[in-house]
Amino acid sequence: MKVLRLYTGEDGESHFEDIEVELEDGGPIGKLSKKIKATGVIFRETPADYDYDWHNAPQRQFIIMLDAGVEMTVASGETRVMQAGEVLLAEDTKGHGHVSKALKNKPRKSVFITLD
Repeated sequence: MKVLRLYTGEDGESHFEDIEVELEDGGPIGKLSKKIKATGVIFRETPADYDYDWHNAPQRQFIIMLDAGVEMTVASGETRVMQAGEVLLAEDTKGHGHVSKALKNKPRKSVFITLD
């Protein structure tokens, strides 16, 4: 399963990396990943005019986009768009951080699964 990782490199700058979460045969219920230890779940709704300047993730966390997308930009200027149903692993807890912006002037619901 594809996950977009947002992390701080050794240069102190934010970067994107596409990673693959390995899935194994779970029999008749489908394919499953190994269990990942989590510390909490947060439900969030961001407004349609959401445009958050440079910031860091407050902790390591998976973010699952539920019903709308988000545009994110890292230090190099690279921009990625996450759509509903996609998963982000946010790990840029230090350094330059990233910018997040609502897409198509739509509010967005998401679920955060904290890892730290």
